Amino acid sequence: MNAAQTFRLAFNFSLREMRGGLSGFLIFLACIALGVAAIGGVNSVARAITTGVASEGQVLLGGDIRFELVHRQASDEERAFMASFGDVAESAGMRSMARLPDGSDQTLVEVKAVGDRYPLFGALETTPPLDNGALFAESDGVFGAAAPPLLFDRLGLETGDRLKLGNATFELRAVIDSEPDLVSDGFGFAPRLMVSLDGIAASGLMQRGSLVEIAYKLRLPAGSSEADIARIAERARAEFPEAGWSIRSRANAAPALSSNIERFSQFLTLVGLTALVVGGVGVANAVRAYLDGKRSVIASLKSLGASGGFVFALYLVQILMIAMIGIAVGLVLAAAMPFLAGAALSSVLPVPSEAAIYWDALAVAALFGFLVTLAFALLPLGRARAVPATALFREAGFESSGLPAPLYVAAALVIVGLLALLAIWFSDDRRIATIFVGATIASFIVLRLVGHLVQWLARRSPRLRSTALRLAVGNIHRPGALTPSVVLALGLGLTLLVTLALIDGNLRNQITGNLPERAPNFFFVDIQNAEVDAFADLVGKESGGGNLMKVPMLRGRIMELNGVDVQKVEVPPEGRWVLRGDRGVTYSETVPENASLAAGEWWPADYAGEPLVSFAAEEGGELGLAIGDTITVNVLGRNITARIANFRAVEWESLSINFVMVFSPNTFAGAPHSWLATLTAPDATADDEARILNAVTRAFPAVTTVRVKDALEIVNRLVAQLATAIRAAAAVALIASVLVLSGALAAGNRARIHDAVVLKTLGATRGTLMTAFSLEYGLIGLATAVFALAAGSVAAWYVVAQIMALPVTFMPEIAVTTILLALVLTIGFGLVGTWRVLGHKAAPVLRNL
Repeated sequence: MNAAQTFRLAFNFSLREMRGGLSGFLIFLACIALGVAAIGGVNSVARAITTGVASEGQVLLGGDIRFELVHRQASDEERAFMASFGDVAESAGMRSMARLPDGSDQTLVEVKAVGDRYPLFGALETTPPLDNGALFAESDGVFGAAAPPLLFDRLGLETGDRLKLGNATFELRAVIDSEPDLVSDGFGFAPRLMVSLDGIAASGLMQRGSLVEIAYKLRLPAGSSEADIARIAERARAEFPEAGWSIRSRANAAPALSSNIERFSQFLTLVGLTALVVGGVGVANAVRAYLDGKRSVIASLKSLGASGGFVFALYLVQILMIAMIGIAVGLVLAAAMPFLAGAALSSVLPVPSEAAIYWDALAVAALFGFLVTLAFALLPLGRARAVPATALFREAGFESSGLPAPLYVAAALVIVGLLALLAIWFSDDRRIATIFVGATIASFIVLRLVGHLVQWLARRSPRLRSTALRLAVGNIHRPGALTPSVVLALGLGLTLLVTLALIDGNLRNQITGNLPERAPNFFFVDIQNAEVDAFADLVGKESGGGNLMKVPMLRGRIMELNGVDVQKVEVPPEGRWVLRGDRGVTYSETVPENASLAAGEWWPADYAGEPLVSFAAEEGGELGLAIGDTITVNVLGRNITARIANFRAVEWESLSINFVMVFSPNTFAGAPHSWLATLTAPDATADDEARILNAVTRAFPAVTTVRVKDALEIVNRLVAQLATAIRAAAAVALIASVLVLSGALAAGNRARIHDAVVLKTLGATRGTLMTAFSLEYGLIGLATAVFALAAGSVAAWYVVAQIMALPVTFMPEIAVTTILLALVLTIGFGLVGTWRVLGHKAAPVLRNL
């Protein structure tokens, strides 16, 4: 019989055998469906959101194309250039302090000043509904303003109440319900306060050197294509090479949001793949248990002359058919996720109004599900092919844990390698994906070794006096023992949970514990040159001798590295943030207090040669820079090229004043700029901080004051929300582990029944057997928990200490929780299955021994 005939006959036999239903394959189906649903659903939701961003790009950006400048407004020539292409809406954004008219309270706000043409696309929705004229116009020297509910709540205000911003008074005339281009403005640490351009001009906040971002949004003629927008951007760069503006199109309306969605979806996809791989162990257990129940059928087929290849093809076809059912269930769940997300996230994220089925995302999930099934089914199927009929009739052929023929092992390894390559290929950040896949494979191998190590130790343990304990230790290392499957099933899920819990705990400790102790009490921004001495005197007086550190600050955008446009430079993901947007820059005669030289030499105090720059060492390494390289930075509409003189080791986690770039003082001679300052007063109480804040806001209304504890509280809430989402995603892997654990126990039921019957026949009581099985499961669970704790701790240490460069603290509560969870799961599920085993009658089993 040729291969085609063999397959056709195997297919017909498979359909006939499957008439009995899918009994024994429910866990198999659940494992496959869970992993496929996780991968397909996450990618579908991510596609839905990114498609929403693209389809609503004009509204989210506020125009077809957006030009953004820092520190300055566009020149007449630049304005004329933009106006030649269509309607232009101007807006300005900055942080400042809003305070009550009597000065009794104040808060940080994100000010957004808009012109008459705002918004070009979409609608600003307020309560009560007002047009721009009624909302922002001046009346008797008071300008109008609108704000979200958060600002009203924070200052205890109502519609019609007034507040002060800089030197101007504003009346809150409406509550903002929906701001069309909010997402494109990026994340804000403070509530929005929307005013007019005339209003912010009257406030006196927009002075030379002030930290203000000016945006010009263009509405192009209908039908303008992305190619048209690209040509406008190229002309802008060519005709105004030193403008220093950031140009963004409607196709890239919210790059930060899109980037975060891509990264989070990548993480969730990898977690889903981990769950699918864990489920693969369940596939192997289910296949082994299924073949165990088909002993007599396989023996009969082989006795009648069926070849090993026919037996292999027969049950491979069955397994793949059943896997297709699980994959189909997973795909249905995945396809439904964008529709559910559209309803849940419509008020938070720009998802499409009509969700769709994203076939490419579903196809990737189905491919992963198919490959995982095939990889984990090959080994038990290969072993079944090699077992002779005589051994099957004696019911002694499936207890061996040996490997099948090398061909099947090689095929399984090839498929696993293909899975790893596909996981890396489909990832946006292939470096992270490679690390994650490598860690998963390493964990898989190590867990197999841990399982064998536990068996080896049990095999060499001294003879124990306790009968129950002796039985438990024997069960751990006997042929066909559950030990390797249970350790593998629980190990990956628990390791992932321990890693995430320790990372989350250490971040929280830094934010709520060590970090506030080392961080300054306040940041002060936009201190004008003429006011810096008076400001220092006031803060020194109010703080009672606190340490005030002040430095000059400008904003600049890196344009070129060694004469090459940064848009054409390949930069690893971890270094891209330095080139994205504008950065704070400063100058100094000496090495800054919060840094140390890592390489090179500092310039003399009276240096007057070519512009030099000191670059942060870690960031410079990520960008591939070396001492002597050049960097071109645009500051105040002027391109300045400086040579790297040295690298500095910067401690960003201290939250003190630090800059990626520190220039020699002659670089910015005569340039208008403001000052940045920090106040560190370790002994200051909450009342002291409130008094300092109030005094600074009254005396210097244009100075923006940021209370570090308030910012840390916001960050802590964000970390908590992110940690909750990540833990929920990681729980998918743990659920898969629990399913696999159940499958492993079910796969060993026949051997358990034989053991229980023989032992009961020899006089063992039900209590003795229950105690023995409990001890067995407990010892295996304890070994798994110890490994998960060790591996998770190492992984968390690497992430926190090496990647985040933060101190690491071991948390004993994590250890206790992990051990308890492992014991509860293994003992709990083990005893549920054992109780059914102990109820079997002895006669039918003894007749087959």
